[in-house]
Amino acid sequence: MAPAKTTPPAWIGIDLGGTKILAGVIGDDLKPISRAKIPAGASDGADAVIDRIAECAREVVVKAGLTWHQIRGIGVGAPSPIEEATGSVIFAPNLGWRDLPLRKRLRERLKAPVSVGNDCSLATLGIYEAEYQARPRHLLGIFPGTGIGGGLVINRELVTGATGSAGEFGQMTLNYGGGTGADNVPGSLESMAGRASLAARIRADVAQGQSTLLTKLVGPDLKEIKSGQLRKAIRRGDTYVEALVREAAARIGAAIGSLINIVNPEVIALGGGMIEQMESLILPVIKDKVAEYTDPGVRAGIRIAASRLGDDAGIIGAAVFARRTSAPA
Repeated sequence: MAPAKTTPPAWIGIDLGGTKILAGVIGDDLKPISRAKIPAGASDGADAVIDRIAECAREVVVKAGLTWHQIRGIGVGAPSPIEEATGSVIFAPNLGWRDLPLRKRLRERLKAPVSVGNDCSLATLGIYEAEYQARPRHLLGIFPGTGIGGGLVINRELVTGATGSAGEFGQMTLNYGGGTGADNVPGSLESMAGRASLAARIRADVAQGQSTLLTKLVGPDLKEIKSGQLRKAIRRGDTYVEALVREAAARIGAAIGSLINIVNPEVIALGGGMIEQMESLILPVIKDKVAEYTDPGVRAGIRIAASRLGDDAGIIGAAVFARRTSAPA
């Protein structure tokens, strides 16, 4: 009698953002078998968003040609500090959520093991496991986008901290006594170098008479400025926008220098929308500032590089997290 065929293990990884839900079925080789993406629809309320997460999870299993019984667990990366014991979202401003029991509600809908972590921490885990094959002992992930998130792998373990919020590098204070935007620590890196802070500064400068190509690319109200639009303006010769982006990159580089002095990692992995759209401009500035703001003995041999996983980092990391932590529903 031929031996019974065994089903290769598979997990679902979900990256939950303020505007979209991205899901993937991830095999044991950490490669996506299928992907699905739908709008988050945060304005419809938490229950509607959670229903869409469940819908996206089911869709991605069908796309993979699997049955629900072949899925070992589900991991979700949410844009919030996470209460580790309960898998609850503490505060997700992009979704308008506070103290929401996400793990419990998803388990009720999907009848499957669910693990919930911070989105940037899980993206860091994905990069560490899939891109670096878990070889470095210490790796930091930093993600400049709308804000600036991050994650830490120390001694080959993801560090989540007491409230699941370890790695909030964007809230490092670089300018003591400086101003703040909504939901930012005063004088924080994010308040000075995240895309949302750059957009706010651009709008204020334009109101004072500053000229920029963004008024044509985005519209005169400059309501929503994306990283790709910043890149287009720079490519078309907008020296004002280029100077702002270079300044932001310099601040990020100085902050990374401080982190290197504290943690002494082997790898700094960069991701996020600003890096994906403007790597060729931002990365050299970051490297120059790291050299300026770190002790020579500490920075020797450190690799600073942009991740090539893109959106897959989040879904792979969430699946890895599920593989490590899922308990039966």
